[in-house]
Amino acid sequence: MLKLGAKELRTTQGDEDIKKSLPKNPIFIIVDNVLDTYNTGSIFRLAEAVAATKVYLCGITETPPNTRIKKASINTTEWVEWEYAETTLQAIEKLRQEVPGIQIVAVEQSPKSVPFNKVAYQFPLALMVSNETSGATQEVLDASDVIVEIPMWGINKSLNVMVSLAIVLFQAIQGL
Repeated sequence: MLKLGAKELRTTQGDEDIKKSLPKNPIFIIVDNVLDTYNTGSIFRLAEAVAATKVYLCGITETPPNTRIKKASINTTEWVEWEYAETTLQAIEKLRQEVPGIQIVAVEQSPKSVPFNKVAYQFPLALMVSNETSGATQEVLDASDVIVEIPMWGINKSLNVMVSLAIVLFQAIQGL
């Protein structure tokens, strides 16, 4: 299997033939109106690390090419399939139509959330993270199958979007 270090990744163009031949896991990531381009770039890096099938960038989330996204992703935007959706609800609807049986999981603090490590994740799986300040809209939460939350025991009430996604994603892939 092809393995590239940071230096090689930063200079690759994402060969389409190689990209198509790489095995993918039935994992989709929905990025709902995330503001910080470094978060978006880091999400690409995480998506590549778990061989996610696709990343959906929604709403006001910046899209490649963007120098900050490229820097944070170490150019994994060239290796991960991604698509822009005008709204997160459009991305969810598209996934439900194109990927039968997909489970949509929102990573969000909500009165309806359950601890992330108490969920039976099912594949295919879409994990969604939302705006760092305002979170997901109620409409988007209602469109999700389950809402998960990471318990916080300190004075801070939340974790970084990418960190939260990584914690939940690596819990979920234990079932693959």
